[in-house]
Amino acid sequence: MKYALIGCGRIATNHMKAAINNGLEIVAVCDIVSEKMDSLLVKHDLRSHDSIRKYCDYKQMLQEINPSLVSIATESGNHAEIALYCIDQGVNVIIEKPMAMSMVDADEIIRRSEEKGVKVSACHQNRFNVAVQELRKAIEAGRFGKLSHGSIHVRWNRGPQYYEQASWRGTWAQDGGALMNQCIHGIDLLRWMMGDEIAEIYGATRQRFHDYLEAEDVGMAVVKFKNGAIGTIEGSTNVYPKNLEETLYIFGEKGTVKIGGTSTNNIDVWDFADETEEDVKNKGLEEATSNVYGNGHTSLFADVIDAIENNRKPYVDAMAGRKALEVVLAIYKSQKEGRVISMPLQDFASIEMKDEF
Repeated sequence: MKYALIGCGRIATNHMKAAINNGLEIVAVCDIVSEKMDSLLVKHDLRSHDSIRKYCDYKQMLQEINPSLVSIATESGNHAEIALYCIDQGVNVIIEKPMAMSMVDADEIIRRSEEKGVKVSACHQNRFNVAVQELRKAIEAGRFGKLSHGSIHVRWNRGPQYYEQASWRGTWAQDGGALMNQCIHGIDLLRWMMGDEIAEIYGATRQRFHDYLEAEDVGMAVVKFKNGAIGTIEGSTNVYPKNLEETLYIFGEKGTVKIGGTSTNNIDVWDFADETEEDVKNKGLEEATSNVYGNGHTSLFADVIDAIENNRKPYVDAMAGRKALEVVLAIYKSQKEGRVISMPLQDFASIEMKDEF
């Protein structure tokens, strides 16, 4: 299967590794900075592969290469525009998070992909973490009984050195803040585990230590789910002196689970009323990861390839990406308007937060 990568920045190495691990035929890379393409190919020992072409224009690349699958790893503000062009060309797409910066763009990606029969996956790779998959199995088996509440805590550190790597970071048009960039993976997991359907969200965001950015560096929210359960969200890049944790808690009448580690990759607590032998194995489960992005990209790519070959929806489809985005934008709107936001969120974009701080 022919594969091409658009965007060769910080996260691109995870996409390239996943493509290699899945045996994709890598035919092209694209970035407006040619040095980034070179360094990525060198890092993965691909520079000597003459068959891999380099482009600065993704439209030209698609016309000349005609890949079956493209992943988009550019700055967030360009995700939707590039994805929509790929979809119009009949190309299947993996979109790095967030899939878009507005509800209008997210809905258009879904509408057009269904119209064209194109597979779109939002890159929420943490759904494939071993600990997360075990939790999902317990949820689907009804082992928690009635859900009480859940929470996600993304307590990380990002300083000037991180933001200086790319001028688009922390801007409302191209990135958003801690919730949109760092916390959206955890938000996706919380919503997915807690029943998905949300009635209301109330949130507050602040910019405390990063006055050189436009967007927030800390955000918190209370989520009322339609099933009666409640959730809390905490996302921040203000934790001194380094990343502390990404932790997901789920509490039910018959079970309590805490998924911890730097990227929801460990099981810290696993207690159920109807304990089984499998539960004993899950207590203390740890999945080694080399960075906060975890190991899920390879599994996500494998699933998308299978979805294309067997004409089914990807495990993490465009709707999943929309739902995570919707929560972040609802928190932003709540901050901007100082009120509870009723769901579903019809229309809001991150750019509407301009000059908030």
